[in-house]
Amino acid sequence: QDPFSVLNPSLRVGRQIGEGLVHHRGLSPEDALKRAVALLGEIGIAEAEAVANAYPHELSGGMRQRALIAGALAAEPELLILDEPTTALDVTIEAQILDLLSDLREKRGLAMLFITHNLGVVRRIADRVAVLYAGEVVEEGAARKVLSQPVHPYAKGLVASIPRIGERRATLASIAGRLPDLRRIEPGCRFRPRCPFAAEGCEASQSLLGTSKGERVRCHRTAAVGNLAWPGEERPPSRKSVAALPEGEPLVETRDLAKTFTLTRGLAALRFEGLKLVSRPVRVPAVDRVTLSIAPGEVLGLVGESGSGKTTLGRTILRLVDPDSGVVRIKGEDVTKAPQGRLTGMRRLAQIVFQNPDSSLNPRKTVREIIARPIVRFGLASAAEAPRRVAQLLDLVRLPAHYADRYPHQMSGGEKQRVGIARALATGPRFIVCDEPVSALDVSVQAAIVNLLAELRDRLSVAYLLITHDISVVAHLADRIAVMYRGRIVEIGTRDEVLRPPYHPYTEALLSAVPTLEGEAANRIRLPLESRRSAQTKGCVFAARCPRRKGPECETIVPPVRDLGRGHRLECHHERGVERS
Repeated sequence: QDPFSVLNPSLRVGRQIGEGLVHHRGLSPEDALKRAVALLGEIGIAEAEAVANAYPHELSGGMRQRALIAGALAAEPELLILDEPTTALDVTIEAQILDLLSDLREKRGLAMLFITHNLGVVRRIADRVAVLYAGEVVEEGAARKVLSQPVHPYAKGLVASIPRIGERRATLASIAGRLPDLRRIEPGCRFRPRCPFAAEGCEASQSLLGTSKGERVRCHRTAAVGNLAWPGEERPPSRKSVAALPEGEPLVETRDLAKTFTLTRGLAALRFEGLKLVSRPVRVPAVDRVTLSIAPGEVLGLVGESGSGKTTLGRTILRLVDPDSGVVRIKGEDVTKAPQGRLTGMRRLAQIVFQNPDSSLNPRKTVREIIARPIVRFGLASAAEAPRRVAQLLDLVRLPAHYADRYPHQMSGGEKQRVGIARALATGPRFIVCDEPVSALDVSVQAAIVNLLAELRDRLSVAYLLITHDISVVAHLADRIAVMYRGRIVEIGTRDEVLRPPYHPYTEALLSAVPTLEGEAANRIRLPLESRRSAQTKGCVFAARCPRRKGPECETIVPPVRDLGRGHRLECHHERGVERS
């Protein structure tokens, strides 16, 4: 699942791939390295020798995942087990990995066991699917049929939890409760305590039985619930549309914000000089003259591939990273060069929810201590009064009061993320940067967290910068969407304007790569991998990978900002953007 934790950080990638060949095929280290380079080339890496000579930390997430696949293929297996291989990847890299796996399956006749919680990915790559709950297969059958017409209540709940582009609901369906403790399994159906269709008789054990439709289902009430829809938890929308948001001074505003990093190591810094591979410093504009604004109570979704600068932009707005140039204003106050004392006051108004609660929550502190710290730190309550405020915040994020005494390791992923949200709300902020808040969660838990964020936005009028590579989540929650590529905002507008033509070519490619339950789009755009050439263009930052490139002007001339009306803007040499073919 996580190539960064699997690959040895002290060994070059080529040597790690070659180890299997040395031990299983008896090759010499020199021949194994040559074969490793060939395997990297076979899986679509153009700069295979440079990648083989790199260390894991010098590669992108997608490149590390390809290196792991090359290592798994080295011994020429008949079965490949893939444990969440695309979970941490953005949609375009995910699509490339899925294409690669499909090609390998056809060329090598590989059987694959693909483990994932992304149902769209299952639909795109799998022939059959088995739905697992609490250690038991509860439904099994053809992927197309199970995902379009699920029979078991748990499978119904998973499918209903998925946000869909083009369909906006007040709330997403979610599955109440949590997985049972596998050490104390009660007799009968394991899903019964969470099942909205549970009835008398579900206390008895059930086997996996065939249905008239060809699937196998573990449910007592297959005939009764097979055609029933998962019950929603609709609530009337309480917020105004983005067009009705009050005009005036924005809550958060950036003007020509810029941040550049100098890379002295990594694939981007490697160069061949003659026959020698050397490393030369490279300047990378993570945030490149970004101008945007966020209104009070607004959700601005920020999407783009990994490495596009999304997280750096969010951290720069909060002054967790100092900008090189440009201005950030929060409630009209310039915080770009504010002294530490002024920043303390600003950070009461602006907080962050981190991507991974496992690394952002102190494992040695209880939930009470974690949430109380900012309350006391900002003088909002005394140490004696803080527990009462902690209890209120836990209730706000729908966690029982007794969770205050728990440690992070005693909670599920969704519960830990709720604690992270409660900690961010502790200071009464008006603005929160949500940095990939649901990327590591399964679909039902993701739906519950998305519903919680929407409810808090409506109740507290808090604004979000929602950073994610999951465009379906942005389509459900955001009022406006900004699309970022190589540090530039290449398109920005209301949700409906960005998600339908005309597009920036990069937006078009992102949308075409989103895995859905309907299967792969017939006109999906396959972007080439990032390369040094794609980072060296003097014109449009997307020119080297753009399938809509017009000619030399795209590579040599910086594109103008096209105003398409109602705040919909894109940077492109196509006068009105591009229509989907």
